[in-house]
Amino acid sequence: MATTDIIDKLAGIEPGSALNSIRGKRVQARENAQKSYLSLFEPIDAGDFSLLERAAVAAFVTGLHGESPVATFYRDKLAATAGGPALLQAIDAEIARGKTSGPYGSFPAGPLSVENTAGLIYRVDAASKAALGNRLVAALGHAHLLVFRPRDAASSDMKALLAAGWSTTGIVTFSQLVAFLSFQVRVVSGLRTLAAANA
Repeated sequence: MATTDIIDKLAGIEPGSALNSIRGKRVQARENAQKSYLSLFEPIDAGDFSLLERAAVAAFVTGLHGESPVATFYRDKLAATAGGPALLQAIDAEIARGKTSGPYGSFPAGPLSVENTAGLIYRVDAASKAALGNRLVAALGHAHLLVFRPRDAASSDMKALLAAGWSTTGIVTFSQLVAFLSFQVRVVSGLRTLAAANA
């Protein structure tokens, strides 16, 4: 590929290394992960989910997962995006407010409800709302829900996004982006752990 493989970059994988050989055994998975990154963060047409909003959501979601090369990469991406520097302080504040552990939430009444776990019900702080705007306020709240309380997601949460100005197509892309980031964080963390163990 002409573009540097983002997972290789974030995991510190060099050509010819043992980890490069391991990833090379799953060529299709490697290529699909890269294509997903490009379609989500370097699309030909961003549609109604702007590059700024994508960078802000990415910085928030990866920041919630903790300090890592992935979180640093997306925070830097936000800082380098037009309009991004004005959002950094608010995004950093919301990461600090939203950090918790999970997953948690409630199952419908039944055998799984013994696994119900209480946790943070995150809402964007009033002090951040003006900087973020209605769309990002709704997006951050929904992203936190998807990361930590996916079992609590309901139709009312979609309605909150729609009310904030998100289209159905934008919500689908947004959900794909959050899912991809969670996948990417875990893959990079696993690869870096493997590299450290074999160093």
